[in-house]
Amino acid sequence: MIRENQRLFNVINVIMDIIVVLISNLIVNSHLFDHIFLLNHVTTIFAVNRNSTILLFFVLVIPSYILLYSFFGLYKPQRTNRTVFSESSNILKANITEFLVLSILISVGLLPVTLDYIISFTIINFILATIERASLRGVLRILRAKGFNTKYILIIGAGEVGQNVVNTIKVNTYLGYKVIGFLDDHIEGELDGIEILGKIEDLEKILSEKMVDRVIVSVAPRHYKVLEKIMNNCEKMGVRADIVPDYYRYITAHPSIELIDNIPLISVRFLPLDITYNDLFKRICDILFVVIVGIIISPILLIVALAVKLDSPGNIIYKQERIGKGGVPFQIYKFRSMSSENEYIDDKKWTQKDDPRITKVGHFIRKTSIDELPQFYNILKGDMSLIGPRPERPYFVKKFREDVPKYMIKHHVRPGMTGWAQVNGYRGNTSIVKRIEYDIYYVENWTFLLDLKIFYKTIPTLINDKNAY
Repeated sequence: MIRENQRLFNVINVIMDIIVVLISNLIVNSHLFDHIFLLNHVTTIFAVNRNSTILLFFVLVIPSYILLYSFFGLYKPQRTNRTVFSESSNILKANITEFLVLSILISVGLLPVTLDYIISFTIINFILATIERASLRGVLRILRAKGFNTKYILIIGAGEVGQNVVNTIKVNTYLGYKVIGFLDDHIEGELDGIEILGKIEDLEKILSEKMVDRVIVSVAPRHYKVLEKIMNNCEKMGVRADIVPDYYRYITAHPSIELIDNIPLISVRFLPLDITYNDLFKRICDILFVVIVGIIISPILLIVALAVKLDSPGNIIYKQERIGKGGVPFQIYKFRSMSSENEYIDDKKWTQKDDPRITKVGHFIRKTSIDELPQFYNILKGDMSLIGPRPERPYFVKKFREDVPKYMIKHHVRPGMTGWAQVNGYRGNTSIVKRIEYDIYYVENWTFLLDLKIFYKTIPTLINDKNAY
């Protein structure tokens, strides 16, 4: 029944995705869209034949979108505690990939539309698809919380791990799971309102008598003979079996599994930017941003450089060693904000408020973070990213790796000009422990939308950041 429901839900997903693509195309083709965006019919996309464009998109775009959505996992079952907008990142990736493909087809003359047509279509389709998926997930969560599309769970092992599974399922009702009971060799009766249905040896009998969609095994791996018997019984009865290892507390929320031949390896820490597509996408965005914004603000850079030079003698730019991705040192660039003869004499201390070494111009450019702009060059070189954990000096890295748990995790990604910790108030001489908590969250939960959120929240801090001095 659950499999039938999942197939039905996938069919609904595909149909809704097709409808969204058609609606997006119709909106771009509509005269209403012309007026909203003040587009000229002669020089823009709307000079093409609307009917033929709709037909072309139906034949070409719809199948490609279905394939891309499937490739990015948008048709996989999703019973997790992630938000209803958790799919938006993959929707964005699919739409950007489709945009690149369509752009190539336009450039070689195989698609009779112009680039602004594709840009408009991609933006509208992404927005509508995100709303559509979030709505479907929201409705499904409500239905599951009310008892529809329920999966019945049998838990083997009523120890601490098994009880934690039950408590998690009870709290997250929208997941649509219901525990029908435990099997345990040492406990009888009832536990936390869940009945002990029998011993582990009764598994085959229970599976034949009761509706069970999934068996969750929470016995210790050292009982490998028992585990083998459990797996054999579940496979014999055609019921899915999952194992919760007793070392699960050491595994993060999104572990990944890879194979060495036929031996599975569980990576205890899932890093989204270890995925080549994600890393490449972020890198392209960094380069495009730096090139475009760098050209726009080039007059400001020249004015700041002149001001630094006139304010005090010394170099306009200074370099300082920082530790980057993989623990590799690199030279970070900034506009000089201190008198050159005193600049960073003590490399084992953070800059303090009202530091006498800071020049007049230095006070302003540090307060507004203008001194960081030369790091655009670091981004172009690949040492840094626009968004990421802030890089630290070698002395502090050596110190914190011993004193602060999990400190080195931040070095799995490129450091950034601004980061999740900074926009949450942990910049400069603030709690290193809290800063690392935010950095680790970013490393483990990176999405393009999170980068956009950090960028948006960074803007107000450029004007008023009490920790910038």
